[in-house]
Amino acid sequence: MPKDKTASHERIIPAAKDEFLKKGFEKASMRSIASAAGMTSAGLYRHFADKEAMFAALIEPVLEEFTKQYGIFQQRDYQLLERKALDTMWDSGSDLTVFLDLIYQHFDGFKLLICCAEGTRYANFIHDFVMIEQKETMTFLDTARERGIPVKDIRPEELHLLLSAYASAIFEVVVHDFSQEDAQHYMKTLQTFFYPGWRAVLGL
Repeated sequence: MPKDKTASHERIIPAAKDEFLKKGFEKASMRSIASAAGMTSAGLYRHFADKEAMFAALIEPVLEEFTKQYGIFQQRDYQLLERKALDTMWDSGSDLTVFLDLIYQHFDGFKLLICCAEGTRYANFIHDFVMIEQKETMTFLDTARERGIPVKDIRPEELHLLLSAYASAIFEVVVHDFSQEDAQHYMKTLQTFFYPGWRAVLGL
């Protein structure tokens, strides 16, 4: 009868998270993870093909939830565009609030993603996100023009620069281990600073 791997798996996950948070992916040791989990290094490979697969197990649930929330806000913005209620889109600030809540629900996961992923396929998370947001924003602007909304033209490289600054600023709360209370204040500052600029540059 095959052994139930659940108990071992439940020991590996917190041990792996602790090791990656302390040392980052590249310097993390499978031997150290195995020791903390109370098993041999060979035993780890019965659960994960390699170190990156173990890292992915910690990161993928966070990315799935992040992608889900991003999709919800995309849908909301297009609904507001159809109603020509763009003031509501900017005034609510709800996207920053929800993403902040998401970050603090999965703070260790975002810490791994932002600060500890060098050497994995996740290392360029912010850049990859900016590229997606750049494409989606250009599409949104084209849709707005089709609806007769007089948006401004912006070059893709200009938009990329601004989005990179915006995304990096948001995730500074993770980089610097802000308390959630301090992060809430910080997000209000970002909203005050960036939103008028976005409206001025995009014309929305």
